[in-house]
Amino acid sequence: MAHPHPKTLIVALSLLLATGAQAQRGAYVPPAGQWERRAPAQAGMDAARVDSAIAFAIASEARAPRDLEMAHFQTFGREPFGEPVGPFQTRGAPSGIILRHGYIVAEWGEPDRVDMTFSVTKSFLSTVVGVAVDRGLIRSVSDPVEASAAPVFVLPPEGGGRHAGGLGEGRPLVLFDTDRERRITWNDLLRQTSDWEGTLWGKPDWADRPAQNPAEWLTRPRAEPGATYEYNDTRVNLLALAALNVWRRPLPQVLRDEVMNPIGASSSWRWVGYENSWVLMDGQAVQSVSGGGHWGGGMFISARDMARFGLLTLRRGRWGDRQVLSEAWVRGALTPTPAQPTYGYMNWFLNTDRKLWPSAPATAFAHLGNGTNIIYVDPEHDVVVVSRWIENAAVDGLVQRVLSAITDARR
Repeated sequence: MAHPHPKTLIVALSLLLATGAQAQRGAYVPPAGQWERRAPAQAGMDAARVDSAIAFAIASEARAPRDLEMAHFQTFGREPFGEPVGPFQTRGAPSGIILRHGYIVAEWGEPDRVDMTFSVTKSFLSTVVGVAVDRGLIRSVSDPVEASAAPVFVLPPEGGGRHAGGLGEGRPLVLFDTDRERRITWNDLLRQTSDWEGTLWGKPDWADRPAQNPAEWLTRPRAEPGATYEYNDTRVNLLALAALNVWRRPLPQVLRDEVMNPIGASSSWRWVGYENSWVLMDGQAVQSVSGGGHWGGGMFISARDMARFGLLTLRRGRWGDRQVLSEAWVRGALTPTPAQPTYGYMNWFLNTDRKLWPSAPATAFAHLGNGTNIIYVDPEHDVVVVSRWIENAAVDGLVQRVLSAITDARR
């Protein structure tokens, strides 16, 4: 069976935008502190099949330890320089929520529990970059990041002092100090195609998911920015620091004021960085946050707040009468990366050619992180599913069961 070309997918997404824009303006959005529920039958879904999907999600609990610090040491902690520098916690039970037409159809587990969400954090990071573009703080994602960068003054750890062995440690951190690095654009960082070379917060880029041959760690030729895709948290944290330089205030404050408060999220979420990622910004100590929990930290958030964010992206950045994120930004986030067609902006995973989730439409996408934590977004069926602590291999089975529960016509 032939699959659509990525350009065909873009056209399909554009048609969905055009045909759904008017309906979205009058669509239900939950007020802060409230969320209307609908019985499955009211939302055009079969109750027994919804229950079957929930039972499947619970039975497919991730096999990694619930103690997430121990889970780290069994996985990423075995990498070079893999020691944690941010906080971990013990997670809760498998949890989730199903939305149809914006209404809660079902919940399971502990949907209000605040837990780590690992690389779903990256979608919040790219969102604050998107708001900066919408506000004109970044002129274009095609601009080199270096044009907006400035020397970074890293604060020493408490009790630290200058000593002979630390000669040069007090100098500002220059993020883009070669001709190749100065050609890296915002688009390259957003799509994880920069191949930036360097060390940030004690983590060399080559130490994150290192190549199997150690001889290549420091010697391999670097690709031209934009040419190759590599999922790399050091470079994600570089984007967070670059965004901090643009906003000149903590990114959690930006996210709170520009996104989370407008969509009625709770006040329980927290976005944190590392013990050594503090910088001096306009005379104040500011923590540069991380883009995930690879070495600890990242976004700690409830399934309900994740669902609100998923609903925002389902509605193409609109929340009621407010355009929180521009449609232009959402279109960019949903545009396949040439070097990795199942990836848009971080961490918008695309179902291009139905490669990631064969049971879902090609127009579906997700905000995805380790755990597995997933916000599945399906514009074709007007569905959002948040599932936490499910085996990654079971995600398609969950999607298949949720979609099989839909009894009415598509939107």
